[in-house]
Amino acid sequence: MSQLVVGVLSLQGDFREHISSVERYGQRAFGLNRREQLSEIDALILPGGESTTIAKLAKAFDLFEPIKKFIEEGGAVYGSCAGMILLADSIEGAAVGQESFGGIDMTVRRNAFGRQVDSFESDIDFQGIPLPPVRGVFIRAPWVERVGAHVQVLAEVSTSEGSHPVAVSQGRLLATSFHPEITEDFRIHEYFLNEIVGKSTR
Repeated sequence: MSQLVVGVLSLQGDFREHISSVERYGQRAFGLNRREQLSEIDALILPGGESTTIAKLAKAFDLFEPIKKFIEEGGAVYGSCAGMILLADSIEGAAVGQESFGGIDMTVRRNAFGRQVDSFESDIDFQGIPLPPVRGVFIRAPWVERVGAHVQVLAEVSTSEGSHPVAVSQGRLLATSFHPEITEDFRIHEYFLNEIVGKSTR
């Protein structure tokens, strides 16, 4: 694979950790905060953080509509935690006026696993990634309530309320509820670079 250029949205959240994760595999990554930088990248990562704040800052930096267009035109995008919310077509428990970039035909529930005090780690079986299980860190994490016919569920977590998708893909879009970028397990980024970015169409 020739070297890829990955932009990591750097308005708020843990974008530095994503940059390091991409660079671990010999690819180029940088913090993206200007609309003209979208023409320079092969893929985009939406980091964890606060989804409402990221969306508001994207509007303030004139990035909201350009990112929506990037997604609509088939750009490869990975969103973790807040990034998953931003890629959802529908949000349950959304803040008043909250918007998302959309792109994945799913409904996500914000803070589904609870508040900061309810954060946890779990080993996750992830379709397409060989054993051992992927280590997932869940911090005020969403889960997926509904997926459309073209969405592939890649991983689930069981709770007292049942089993809920925590990793999904649709075309060249990938989203996880958890934060692989803050662990020593970088296989999600490897999967994104190898399996998702390489898809030519949605």
